[in-house]
Amino acid sequence: MKEMFRLIKRTWHYAVAFLSGTLDTFADPRVQIEQAIEDAKRQHAALSEQAAAVIGNQRELQLKLTRTITELERLRASATQALVLAEDARTKGDTEKAAAHERTARLFAMQLATVESSAADLHELHERAAAAAKAAKGAVEHNAYLVQRQLAERSKLLTELEAAKMQERVANALQRIGTFAPATDVPSLQEIRDRIDRRIARASGRYEIANEGVEARILDVEHALADARGDELLEEIRQKVLVRPNENSGGKK
Repeated sequence: MKEMFRLIKRTWHYAVAFLSGTLDTFADPRVQIEQAIEDAKRQHAALSEQAAAVIGNQRELQLKLTRTITELERLRASATQALVLAEDARTKGDTEKAAAHERTARLFAMQLATVESSAADLHELHERAAAAAKAAKGAVEHNAYLVQRQLAERSKLLTELEAAKMQERVANALQRIGTFAPATDVPSLQEIRDRIDRRIARASGRYEIANEGVEARILDVEHALADARGDELLEEIRQKVLVRPNENSGGKK
């Protein structure tokens, strides 16, 4: 039974660790950052409330101590006045009245002793409360500093997160540009250039073949003969043109 319980406990820890890792993998970092900041703010608010309670307790003890000190002064003054009245009555020979004032002074003294004891306790509690309040203030200030640092860290993390997303988008775009780019019906510039080069090469080859054939040589011969005949005819026409002016000048004579 004990081994079974250990196995179940171990399995539970593994499951929690696996689920935590899965959530960390698929969770949005921006959401996690905001959650961490909100949790830090809640902790700071709770700490501030606790510190306020500690400081409030110190303020309450201070008020009680102030009232107790005022009461001590009143009782001491009353006891002093009773003794003065007792002494005055004794001087006048009124022993009964003097004894009454003595009893009153003793009552004030008894109350004074009780209040002094209470004042001593309050003074001790107030010192402890003051130390606790000082520590609470320090803890709140320190935690506020930590929260400010976390806020600054949040801004830094958000900036780094945006940079990471941009790098991921650039990497994905570069991968799509490469050999794994999707097929398209529109030819690329490189394909068009290859086609033009292919047509130029083929046309040049046809020209060379046609230029080196028998028909091409025959055409060259015929073209040469036509040029020669054209030159002869042009010369004949030129001679006739030159002769006509001479004939016309001879007839006039």
